[in-house]
Amino acid sequence: MTSTLPLNTSKVNAAHKLSLAPLQVPERLLLGPGPSNAEATVVAAMNCQPIGHLDPAYLQMMDEVQDLLRYTWQTDNELTYPVPGTGSAAMEATLANVVEPGDRVLVGVMGYFGHRLVDMAGRYGADVRTMHQSWGQVFSLDTIRAGLEEHRPAVLALVHAETSTGARQPIEGVGALCREFDCLLIIDTVTSLGGVPIFLDEWQVDLAYSCSQKGLSCPPGVSPFTMGPRAVAKMEQRQTPVANWYLDAGLLRKYWGRDRVYHHTAPVNLTFALREALRLLAEEGLENRWQRHQDTAEFFWEGLESIGLSCHVDRAYRLPTLTTVRVPDGVDAKAVARTLLLEHNIEIGGGLGELAGQVWRVGLMGANSHRDRAETLLTTLEKVLHSSL
Repeated sequence: MTSTLPLNTSKVNAAHKLSLAPLQVPERLLLGPGPSNAEATVVAAMNCQPIGHLDPAYLQMMDEVQDLLRYTWQTDNELTYPVPGTGSAAMEATLANVVEPGDRVLVGVMGYFGHRLVDMAGRYGADVRTMHQSWGQVFSLDTIRAGLEEHRPAVLALVHAETSTGARQPIEGVGALCREFDCLLIIDTVTSLGGVPIFLDEWQVDLAYSCSQKGLSCPPGVSPFTMGPRAVAKMEQRQTPVANWYLDAGLLRKYWGRDRVYHHTAPVNLTFALREALRLLAEEGLENRWQRHQDTAEFFWEGLESIGLSCHVDRAYRLPTLTTVRVPDGVDAKAVARTLLLEHNIEIGGGLGELAGQVWRVGLMGANSHRDRAETLLTTLEKVLHSSL
């Protein structure tokens, strides 16, 4: 006797009506805060057939990615690998591994992502303290010293590249201060890695994180993370397990290290893409890449002045990867961004938090850090602004 499963006819018919045409993705020039456009070889790498996450060929690729990340960050940290997830996952990994309930964490808040660090640290039971700077400004060494003296934290977290403001926080000297006060230093390099000079070991940084889709010009979904020896020592001395199993570096180092112990099914195709993006960076050379980003940014800043626009951040502290452009009085920031996207296929970002409606965020990162792309935006933006006034 054959049995049949009952069918819900209305649901079957509804599903039939939802049949879609093959996927078509519009071509955009991505000049917002991320993602940036990926190089063709990076996209092609991601489109390869997947292989197993314990395949010998993949294990070799993992080693290559780790070596390339160490080069890009200028560090010898053994525990350096990409976290499966976006930059926020790597951000959370830094806190999850070294913060125990009751640990005092001092966060420098000078924009939207400082507030995110505060939120995350609190969720791990930290005694969170803050020091604040106006959005678009940075902290001086004297201010940081005063914060360390007042709060005596176990961890100091600073945003090296504040994506919401376009400000670059100087890190030179901060690591030495943290050693003087016996605390760990975490820095956010989400919008600086691959486009701005970073010297993690020279700066005595203990933990750092980034993302794949900005200065590295790789699709989002896999995010660089690194822990130095002092951070590893604190993790190993924990009295409680790391509260986030998925991000536990103590477990993950058994997969990324010599043991190759299974932990999770890795996003192998994103690793293919990241490996190619990092290979292109190494092929260009870090110093050449940093200089290209600086040259493109300065060309863009001069172009903004020529069409009557100004930048939000003082030149000395501007990120070459992301510029916040002041919206002129009487101009609808969202309407201009929408016109650029829908009529000209150019994406720029709007302001976040305190800067909502006051700035546009323009990213000239990775594959998009070239004068012709900056010039395309300047010419188009000037036309759109004239038509909107």
